[in-house]
Amino acid sequence: MAIGTKKERIDSLAESTADDSGVSLAASAWKRLRRSPVFLFGSFIIVAFIIIAVIAPWIAPHDPSARDLADQVIKARNQIPEPQPGHPLGGDLQGRDFLSRLLVGAQQTLLVGVFATLIGLAGGLALGTLAGAFGGWVDSLVMRIVDVMLSIPQLLLAFGIGALFAKPNLFTVILAVSIVQIPVFARLLRGSMLAQRGSDHVLAATSLGVKPGAIVFRHMLPNSLGPVIVQSTLVLATSIIDAAALSFLGLGNPDDRVPEWGQMLGGAQTVIDTHPQLAFWPAGCIIAIALGFTLVGESLRDALDPKNRR
Repeated sequence: MAIGTKKERIDSLAESTADDSGVSLAASAWKRLRRSPVFLFGSFIIVAFIIIAVIAPWIAPHDPSARDLADQVIKARNQIPEPQPGHPLGGDLQGRDFLSRLLVGAQQTLLVGVFATLIGLAGGLALGTLAGAFGGWVDSLVMRIVDVMLSIPQLLLAFGIGALFAKPNLFTVILAVSIVQIPVFARLLRGSMLAQRGSDHVLAATSLGVKPGAIVFRHMLPNSLGPVIVQSTLVLATSIIDAAALSFLGLGNPDDRVPEWGQMLGGAQTVIDTHPQLAFWPAGCIIAIALGFTLVGESLRDALDPKNRR
């Protein structure tokens, strides 16, 4: 009986190995991702919020900047419009439809997160490529700059950069958050490229007389981007939270006619005791979209790990 059980395990392992033989790492990773409930759940959250952000101007029941319910606001009593027909979530402190602002606010929040991540990724790729390709004093100089930036807490560094601007706006928020993400990508890419420098295909290209520039951009860099791309999905979640924090503290776009979840959360702090729903909904949306990107990023990291390919 024990012999039969052992033989069954060996046959099962052989079948699993045969299934993955001849299959690329990307194909094998996608096969695992399709069966991962964590990845599917995270993807569902992300896709849902992206769809809402795209169609928000058409599905919002009212103009998010219009004060249609201003006559129901009594600031002396902290009274705001309650949920009513046509306004299922009521209104905010200015008498504007809260549901409309929540829907349209998804655009600004996702826009800041995506662009901040892309700019940070571009800057990190540039610094990481310099450090990993040249080495020597270039590597030391770049890494010392990166170490200094990493020694400061990310959120504190973003606050400091945002406070440098006399007139904060959407661009300053994107810039502050993106600068904070640059050292993360730079260090990760530099480590991946250093690992590639001793690989067989790079040594073969060097022995054949291939030019250094071609080795870097055709062999080292493409094979080093996998971990960086995976990290970008995780950084997206951090970027959204950091941008919301900047807006919460008043370092975001001062024009409250354009709704943004962090800005809405900051505006609700004066009446959070009496009207917690004004903070609950935008905070819940921020947590949900950050959770979606985190789940997808963690799933991608596990799926692309060669150690899990079995």
